[in-house]
Amino acid sequence: MIEILVLGEIENEEIAPITGELVAAAETLNGTVGLVLLGENLSSQAQNAATLGAEQVFLAENEFLDGSSIDAYVEAFSQVCSQLQPKIILVGKTLLGQTLGPRVAFRLNAVVAQDCIEIGHDMMTGDLVATRPVYGGNALMKVMFPRVGPNFIIVRGRVYEPSIIDESRVAEITNVNVEVSQGNLRVRHVESVAQDVEGMRLEDATIVVAGGRGLGGPEPFESLHELAALIGGSVGASRAACDAGWVDHNYQVGLTGKTITPELYITVGISGASQHMAGCSGARNIVVVNKDPEANIFKDATYGVVGDWNKILPSFIETIRELID
Repeated sequence: MIEILVLGEIENEEIAPITGELVAAAETLNGTVGLVLLGENLSSQAQNAATLGAEQVFLAENEFLDGSSIDAYVEAFSQVCSQLQPKIILVGKTLLGQTLGPRVAFRLNAVVAQDCIEIGHDMMTGDLVATRPVYGGNALMKVMFPRVGPNFIIVRGRVYEPSIIDESRVAEITNVNVEVSQGNLRVRHVESVAQDVEGMRLEDATIVVAGGRGLGGPEPFESLHELAALIGGSVGASRAACDAGWVDHNYQVGLTGKTITPELYITVGISGASQHMAGCSGARNIVVVNKDPEANIFKDATYGVVGDWNKILPSFIETIRELID
């Protein structure tokens, strides 16, 4: 019997990194771990999923699970959960997961907690407990789940180190029958638009350089791109900069943007509103450049520089160039 079920995801025909992170999270709960993949023609991904450490891999295949309709995934995943009846279901806080998880939980009359950064068991009662940020990241909430499942936990990306891939691992691979038809689909796929991304994706970057309202316009972001290229990072932005149209919203870091957990986060002209900090609270080191010594972001800074970015940033870039040369 599977006690913990992980929803695996596939990106560009490969197992997505969030899948390994969820398996690692599941292993901390000391239960039998199963992993389910939803899609078409999944046999090539099945063995790759097995190397992550799940005891059993379930394949739910259907022609409508082609990425074009969330309704198909809701229907299929609901059927999988009903058939397997796991006590705990782990889903990643991804575009798919944070949309799919609550809808399936509602169908199954299950408890769900969004954006969790830690899961475990209460030391006194043994009950399942998840920790999630609230009030824009200014406080942490402990969510205690009932012992009777299923309990859905939607886990923030990059808060768990992914399980180590071991090619010698072998898992039992089982096909799960799901019935999805055109009648289940209320949302119609119209068009997919791919946007070119320079370098590493913002969510996966170990170094992020971000700019905010204090930059005053779109032109300074060219300097941020220059700095990011020199140190192997990606560029991000605050919501204010995105709303102003200086950069696309794909660059946005924060509660309503992307969650990042880089080793180094360099911010220029960002005040540090709670909504922004909720998206970067997992950063290991935060370096702040801001002319306002009272800016909220200095409270979370590892290193801070008070001054005009117009003078500091060019000098910093030149110093990096000299060190590289």
